[in-house]
Amino acid sequence: MVGALLAAILVVGGTAIRVWQVARIDDRTPADAIVVLGAAQYSGTPSSVFEARLEQALKLYEAGVSPMIVTVGGKQEGDLFTEAAAGKNYLVSRGVPAEAIMAVEEGSDTLRSVEAVSRDMGELGLSSSVLVSDPWHSLRTRTMARDSGLDAWTAPTRQGPAVFTRNSQFHAIARETGALIWYQITHFSADFPYTAEQ
Repeated sequence: MVGALLAAILVVGGTAIRVWQVARIDDRTPADAIVVLGAAQYSGTPSSVFEARLEQALKLYEAGVSPMIVTVGGKQEGDLFTEAAAGKNYLVSRGVPAEAIMAVEEGSDTLRSVEAVSRDMGELGLSSSVLVSDPWHSLRTRTMARDSGLDAWTAPTRQGPAVFTRNSQFHAIARETGALIWYQITHFSADFPYTAEQ
C-alpha cells in the first residue's frame, strides 16, 4: 500500500509539474492555423475568459504566426450563437478579414473540439497548429490535439480571470492535473467548469 501511495503521489505530482511547465511555454513558431479553444459566450458576446483567448489569437495573427485563425466550439441549449461563431464575429470586429477565419461550430468540450478541428483542418490539407487557451489548459489541449493527429504547440493567453490570482492558478493546476490524468487513463474528456465553459 505504501508503494502504491508513493506511486500515486509521483504521478499526480509529476503531472502537476508538467501542467505548470507547459503553461509557461509561448511558442510562436509559424503554423498552418492559430486555433482558439472556445469558452462561454452570451448572445454572441464572448465571456471574459473567451475574450482573453481571442485577443491572444489576434496578437499571434498580427505577428504573422499564421494567416488563418480557427475558432471552435458549439452552443448550449437555448443559445443563439455557437462559441465558434461568436469568436469569429469578435475577431472580424477587431479587424481580421472574415476569409482568414474558419469557424468550427461544434464541440462541447476540449476533446470534441480538437477532434473537430483536426478533421476540418485535415480536409483542407492543414496539419500544424498553435493552440490558444488558458495557460493551465495548455498541456491537456496539446496532448489531445496531438492524439487527434495535429502537429500542435501552445501560445496561451496571459490575461483574463484564469490567470489573475495565485489562488485561481493553484485551483486551475489542480483541476487540469486531474483532468489530464483522467484523459490519459480513459481517453475520455473530463472538462471542469474553468476550462471550457466560462
